[in-house]
Amino acid sequence: MKTIVFALAGLVTCAAAHAQPAAKEMSWYIHNAPFKMPDIAQPGFPDKTFRITDYGAIGDGHTLCTDAIRKTIAACSAAGGGHVIIPGGNWLTGPIELLSNVDLHLEKDALVQFTSDHSAYPALGPRPDAVMPPLYAHDQENIALTGEGEMDGAGQTWRPVKKEKQTSEQWRQLLSSGGVLSADGKIWWPDKEDMEHPNRRPVMVSFVKCKRIMIQGVLLRNSPKFVFYPGHCTDLTLDHVRIYNDWWAQNGDGIDISACKRVMIYGCTVNAGDDGICMKSSGASPDGPALEDVVIAGCTVLRAHGGFVIGSNTDGGMHDIFVSDCAFSGTDVGLRFKSNMGRGGLVNDVYIQDIAMQNIAKEAVLFDTYYEDAPAGVTQTHESHTDKTPEFRDFHISRITCKGAKTAISITGLPQMPVSDIRFDKVSITAEKGLIATQCRNIDLDHVTLDVSEKPAIRTDATADVRVH
Repeated sequence: MKTIVFALAGLVTCAAAHAQPAAKEMSWYIHNAPFKMPDIAQPGFPDKTFRITDYGAIGDGHTLCTDAIRKTIAACSAAGGGHVIIPGGNWLTGPIELLSNVDLHLEKDALVQFTSDHSAYPALGPRPDAVMPPLYAHDQENIALTGEGEMDGAGQTWRPVKKEKQTSEQWRQLLSSGGVLSADGKIWWPDKEDMEHPNRRPVMVSFVKCKRIMIQGVLLRNSPKFVFYPGHCTDLTLDHVRIYNDWWAQNGDGIDISACKRVMIYGCTVNAGDDGICMKSSGASPDGPALEDVVIAGCTVLRAHGGFVIGSNTDGGMHDIFVSDCAFSGTDVGLRFKSNMGRGGLVNDVYIQDIAMQNIAKEAVLFDTYYEDAPAGVTQTHESHTDKTPEFRDFHISRITCKGAKTAISITGLPQMPVSDIRFDKVSITAEKGLIATQCRNIDLDHVTLDVSEKPAIRTDATADVRVH
């Protein structure tokens, strides 16, 4: 079914731009989510402190403190838990493994500098090319990373750099620093081993199958790969966390929540080399969707591939996601929903409201089911509906403003699985192009303004059902 819509002077209805309200208290978003959001269990710790200096750590930026930090965390956990204190100073260390009932607290002016000596990162699991992340926890509970200090992942010693993302002077300096080039001369690697084993790059902070986690206040920067990547965790809170990667940081995602349940991301600021705040879900679960009950509120994303992102791995399924009172500035895409055949699944009941965007390089809102695959209209490897087919439906996008984008809204579904039941309400976007849609149904525009320079404001084909109210 095709619904043909005409717009006068490139405007679809007339709605005043909606100003972004100030963020509310964290508890407000929990209790006012548009679905029944369960309370998130918080960690708690005995009032006991363990200082890393009492176990031999020296904060001169040259002395390796790996052993001292490990001993302090072990002593704290063995004593029933408490706070491991990293005071002001420059603390050089290898990877840190966090244990149950431990709050790793970075005081103001504390810098935890992870070593650039890659031999300090032991192999992790059966894969020989996988190494322990700088900060790691597996199957632990009641853990935290808090304070006003910062962690630096020495990412520049791990990551490749694309020539296209550097100025000529930056590229010259990079080449003069050493390293090796790819055969085509377009990608620089820190050394030959990294180029030959690209999967050995660890994420910076990895929590796997952990419960009751708090990350609060700290600055996480310069990651080898993704900055914060929890997988299969429950009851996770990020409160005013600061995350920074240079915009050219390859695969330098900010926050990637993978197959987690009961998550709050509140008041965080992200500058990333890839996606800013991203939801992932891999592997089907007999207990239902692998990712559910997520609230993201009061956050700011600066440079990133996407402000709020879903995908590309969605085959585990996800639902009940609430995003509110966020601002995205200078990202490639604002709201980015991506997947493709072979790694897709059902993503539904997603609620996004009160978002302010500006200077978006590409799409303000993007649904893409051909992510890094064959372009739309070209037959993909899998033609029929399988359990790995991406399905985006039941999205509610309201009170969104965007001042400046290449394209306002782009929707590309699959012939066998159109993007469906997407409602835009009180949305105002200024862009070069308006809405471009194919293979979608039940797309409702209610009080939507598309102020565009290229006409018509809405471009659809016979496979698109777009309705203007």
